[in-house]
Amino acid sequence: MSDAGRRIAQNRAAHDRLRAGYDARHPEIHNPIEQARLVEAVGRAVAAIRTATPPAERVLLDVGAGTGNLTEKLLAHPGRVVASDLSTGMLADLAARFGATGRLSTQPLDGAGLRPVADASVDLVGAYSVLHHVPDYLALVDEMARVVRPGGVILLEHEKAPGYWAPSEALTRFFAEAVVWPARRWTRFVDPRRYWARVRPLLVWQRWFDPRWMPEGDLHIWPDDHVEWDRVEARLRAAGCELVLVEDHLAYEPRFDRAAWERYRHLAADTRVCIARRQEPQ
Repeated sequence: MSDAGRRIAQNRAAHDRLRAGYDARHPEIHNPIEQARLVEAVGRAVAAIRTATPPAERVLLDVGAGTGNLTEKLLAHPGRVVASDLSTGMLADLAARFGATGRLSTQPLDGAGLRPVADASVDLVGAYSVLHHVPDYLALVDEMARVVRPGGVILLEHEKAPGYWAPSEALTRFFAEAVVWPARRWTRFVDPRRYWARVRPLLVWQRWFDPRWMPEGDLHIWPDDHVEWDRVEARLRAAGCELVLVEDHLAYEPRFDRAAWERYRHLAADTRVCIARRQEPQ
């Protein structure tokens, strides 16, 4: 098996295994501030659609749907929603959760592309917190451009912005001030959980062979290997897409002091949303 194939298989197994508690593992996503921001971003993406398809007949494709964070927001808009993912377990959960709407279908993916989704067959294709999981994320961007109709929209959401990897003074100050640590007490020295937290990573056998192994199959999350937005945007333009919105923001997490986040949210940014629209062929 190739390295990419091995990574894809690991990703599929991880998400099948972790799906029941996945949302609870990600409070940086599943909190009221970030959820409201995603609702707004999806609304802006839907408003940018310029296809000839009547709204009720649109096809909205969620790539890497997972537990349905983006799928749920797409279902708030007219049209048929297709949830696609590597994890057949997650797709089964989504079918059970949203099947009663009569507007959801599911599509298993192979982790490399979007086949069998046909060329120019969807009005919106979105990927929320997905690119960094994909071995060749630029090829996935090409695939998203392939399946969207002229006038259709590509939504790339919740990926680290360039400013995260070359942090500004404001972002550095924010992290120093905002992260709330529990009060230190002498009892921490006799708490076995404290020592287990240090020992447990040493027992993860996968890291003996791959120091960058991550339980959820994260790949491109390192200073020397991360989502490169200049290359993403170049691929979109090469596929005939125009950039409608490129916006960086300071993501909120419950571990942050809310007052500090409010002070810095207009001064620093660490996360990007990108909306592109495929143009009519010349």
